[in-house]
Amino acid sequence: MPQPPEKIAIQLEDGLKANDHGIYGTVIDGHATLSLPKRDQHYWSPQLNLSFESSDNGNVLRGLYGPRPEVWTMFVLFYSMIGFAALVILVIGYSNWTLGQSAQILWAVPVLTVIFLTLYLVSYFGQKMGRKQMIELHTFVEKTLNIKIRD
Repeated sequence: MPQPPEKIAIQLEDGLKANDHGIYGTVIDGHATLSLPKRDQHYWSPQLNLSFESSDNGNVLRGLYGPRPEVWTMFVLFYSMIGFAALVILVIGYSNWTLGQSAQILWAVPVLTVIFLTLYLVSYFGQKMGRKQMIELHTFVEKTLNIKIRD
């Protein structure tokens, strides 16, 4: 980045105050979080986290597009629950099998796999639903900082 981090922060704050794009957010100590207005948000709406700093190679701007933290947390919880359930079922099923007892509980593993894949597909299509809004956030940063960011 040609601008120092302090100037980037000022430009972002000015862009947010102007509110021409309807983007809102916060800028604090080399970090910015940008989102869309509540009225335009849906469950899959993205937010953009930016960090900007000086380094030995010049000024650096990094960005991460992603869902809101509650969405991340929900998916981590679901994936963890599925993984833990699969582990417990595999241990119980294998133990029963090695003891010569019925290991029918192992049939739950394919069911958990289907649930896992369904959850993955839901998140994939959710990302697609938020694409247009992600482009809005991207455009806001490019116009506000007067730069072209690699796609």
